[in-house]
Amino acid sequence: MTIENNPLPLSSFKQVVQNSPLFAMDLVVLNQQNEVLVGERLNAPAKGVWFVPGGRVYKNETLDQALQRISKSELGLMLTGLNQVTLLGLYEHFYSDSFFSQNVSTHYINATHVFRAERRELSFPKQQHGRYRWLEMDSLKKDESVHEYSKVFLPELVKWLAQESLQKK
Repeated sequence: MTIENNPLPLSSFKQVVQNSPLFAMDLVVLNQQNEVLVGERLNAPAKGVWFVPGGRVYKNETLDQALQRISKSELGLMLTGLNQVTLLGLYEHFYSDSFFSQNVSTHYINATHVFRAERRELSFPKQQHGRYRWLEMDSLKKDESVHEYSKVFLPELVKWLAQESLQKK
């Protein structure tokens, strides 16, 4: 079940945002050059900054279903299940604003996953991000226009890349 099939009224969602953390998935997309995909956010929180794709998990939605929906809506790519991604870790995101207003804060708990894809596999929907770009990890780390929460996973990403490299040998 997704919100499109059984929408939560905005007033109810606002109550959730005001009173509870939201559970979400972030998707770290790497190309063959080990560049990370980021998009410039169109909506609060974090409006106007560069961020990895992702989205919240809906009530009664399995993690596989959430991954399918989020990958399709954020990347135009339908990942079919968690077996196609690797969990880098759980991270907390705290924002002073929200989708609703500057006066309502947002708290996310994000399950950040990594996978590889090439640009030709992706289409870039414009609902959440206005522009997209690929950044080398050093550039991502130094770029102040990239949100700090799109950098917190970098130590685990480095470990994942090292393990991936060992497995190829």
